[in-house]
Amino acid sequence: MTVQLLTHELVHEFSHKFMLTTQQYELMHGAGVFPHGDRLELINGEIREMSPIGRKHGACVNRLVTTFTQKFGIRIVLSVQNSIRLNDNSEPQPDLAILKPRDDFYEAGLPTPDDILLIIEVADSTIAYDRDVKAPLYAAAGIPEMWLFDLNKKVIEGYSQPSANGYKLIRRYDESDTLSMFAFPDVTFNWNELF
Repeated sequence: MTVQLLTHELVHEFSHKFMLTTQQYELMHGAGVFPHGDRLELINGEIREMSPIGRKHGACVNRLVTTFTQKFGIRIVLSVQNSIRLNDNSEPQPDLAILKPRDDFYEAGLPTPDDILLIIEVADSTIAYDRDVKAPLYAAAGIPEMWLFDLNKKVIEGYSQPSANGYKLIRRYDESDTLSMFAFPDVTFNWNELF
């Protein structure tokens, strides 16, 4: 039996007709159904194409990786643009997921909400999608904290106190502000070192 690659149009059409589980989505990936190199994520049972990574976006993610690695070392696992499993119908790919250390580095299974200390999304053209679709999904899954980097406005939005209806607390960080993760309140970041 040969597996036919799905074109972008077929992926879009297929995902609107069928609500997929994470297990079905992973089986399709494993079978090579999706074109190589496509950036896809499963959100509420729908396959979503992710925007291409631009130069500013890539630079911001690189800066964050370097800064988090320097500050935390082996106290965390830093997962960059890899899938996480929120529930049976959602497997997003955040820009960064700050995870609890695990000996197998999550080889045995994708990180779940209990493993996640912080989610970071970096956005220029996807700010509304990250804020209105992904943030509520992370909150409903119980992820304790999310930071949203708005590259256009040069602002960091900090989301905390997750609930089924979204994050209850949203803070805005501008130039010269400092922030820290709830999991590591002793480690502070200055806005200037993150942007």
